[in-house]
Amino acid sequence: MMKGVDSMAMPEGSTLFELVQSGITYSHASVGILVRLRKELSLVKDIPKLGYVLVIGATNRPDALDQALRRPGRFDREISLGVPDEKTTEYCMIARSFDEIGSRAINLAIRALRKRRLVEEGAHAPAIDALSRPWAVQGLEWKEKAEKIELELQQCYKAQSRLSEQLVVEVAECRSAKFLAQEKEALITALQSDLAQTREENCQLKESLDEKTKGLDLCISENHSLRAQLAEVQLKLKNAEADNKNLIDRWMLEKMKDAEKLNEANSMYEDMMQRLKVSSIEQLARQQVDGVVRQREAGYYDNFSESSLPSTLKHTITQAHAGGCGSLKFEPTSHKLITGGQDRLVNIWDSNTGTLTSTLHGCLGSILDLAITHDNKSVIAASSSNQLIVWDSGSGRIRHTLTGHQNKVCAVDASKASSRSIVSASSDHTIKVWDLHKGFCINTIISASNCNAVCYSIDGVTIFSAHVDGNLRLWDSRTGQLITEVAAHSQAVTSVNISRSGNFVLTSGRDNLHNLFDVRSLEVCGTFRASGNRVASNWSRSCISPDENYVAAGSADGAVYVWTRAKEDASVLEGGHSSHVLSCAWDGLSNLLASADKNGNICIWT
Repeated sequence: MMKGVDSMAMPEGSTLFELVQSGITYSHASVGILVRLRKELSLVKDIPKLGYVLVIGATNRPDALDQALRRPGRFDREISLGVPDEKTTEYCMIARSFDEIGSRAINLAIRALRKRRLVEEGAHAPAIDALSRPWAVQGLEWKEKAEKIELELQQCYKAQSRLSEQLVVEVAECRSAKFLAQEKEALITALQSDLAQTREENCQLKESLDEKTKGLDLCISENHSLRAQLAEVQLKLKNAEADNKNLIDRWMLEKMKDAEKLNEANSMYEDMMQRLKVSSIEQLARQQVDGVVRQREAGYYDNFSESSLPSTLKHTITQAHAGGCGSLKFEPTSHKLITGGQDRLVNIWDSNTGTLTSTLHGCLGSILDLAITHDNKSVIAASSSNQLIVWDSGSGRIRHTLTGHQNKVCAVDASKASSRSIVSASSDHTIKVWDLHKGFCINTIISASNCNAVCYSIDGVTIFSAHVDGNLRLWDSRTGQLITEVAAHSQAVTSVNISRSGNFVLTSGRDNLHNLFDVRSLEVCGTFRASGNRVASNWSRSCISPDENYVAAGSADGAVYVWTRAKEDASVLEGGHSSHVLSCAWDGLSNLLASADKNGNICIWT
């Protein structure tokens, strides 16, 4: 086999005899390989004759090479000679025999030629020496030049090798640069497409901006005109407010005059009552005079018994409502006590016996307040389900479910002059007036402060509302306009209650005070307090006796406090409740006082 292509390569145009003379021996097979290799190399194009290094590698194990080295582009040409067949092997064996015989003959010829050369050199040695000296000197010079040229050639080979390596690197970089250039071209194409789309969108946006600018200019012009109209309306409003203030001042002046007249009538009434007390016809005179005066002041007349200071616990109804009882009312013309609680039920009790007579169902939330219409035919409940439920008190069926509030309904009251009007208050800052015959809201009043309690005046025209900001407000139920407001308490007002005559309004507040206002002048004519009395919640209800001589209110310590209006001293009713007392109500017929607590227990006092 070949030990190296360089060591066995034949110079171009050399003959076999010249190779033999040079002392290099070749096998017949090697000569065949060289001939085949020269033939294949002659097919390779673009090989310069000078200044070109041709690198040739040979192996007899091509399957052992890494396949990555045989990829296209790694070699300019790959020549496979293959494994010789049987005929070629036989030919090689015969050729080898001839090679051995020829080699021996050649060796003998070479020995003979050497002997002849030695004989000739011995005969012509002096002449040869004389002739060879200048040639020897010149040969040395040529040898030195050849060595220099060979050194330069080696340096050229090295430089060419470095240049080849650089060329390979440059080719790789050129390919990568070409690939990057293709990517950049694709990116530029995409960007140009995006740019065209963006320009189109920009044109559309510009058109839209122009349209909106025109619309904005139109809106600005309309705004200027509306501002001018607003200024005119504000000027008219200012003038109207000034006129309204003048009218209110005049109205208040007339009201004060009427109040003075009513005060004179009350003074006359008190004088007459003092004189009639000493006679045997005291009761008849009271009814007659009271009827005349009260009809003149309130427009209606009711029978009620004179109240006395409660001191005895008559009945205790335990667990009247699961979760607590927050509201209770007496029917004006009977001895029925109506209660509502957290269990969503309205119970009707016999106040004389303390027994349950009926229950009203259908409410979807906790009952926070109750009201009874003027004709005693309907019971209304304010519920935490944002609704008002109206029952027929005779059949116990639901007549109406009034919706419209956006939050829990915390207070309700029925008109004392009409059986079709009720008023409600909710935590959504609204007070609504309802028509029970139609079953819908006829007026909505919006207040800046949440309302905790409401009640009608005796004539059903004015609405009193108690608010979280501590103010007592008066509204016209027909128009919804605010009539006036009074700073009733330093903290939230929890209860408002009109007296039987309509001359007084009782309010309770979280400042633990109970104030009695004169309706005619809206001045405080009595303030009731006690050291142990504490208002339990924002919806604690107090009450005033039918004869207006006593005021009752529950306390957080479980006691019921009763004040005498003339003396403003308190009596404490204890032993009936074990938790916060939330509500009190006075019966106008039997002189009974009822109270309810947070545990759902009800006490009836006499």
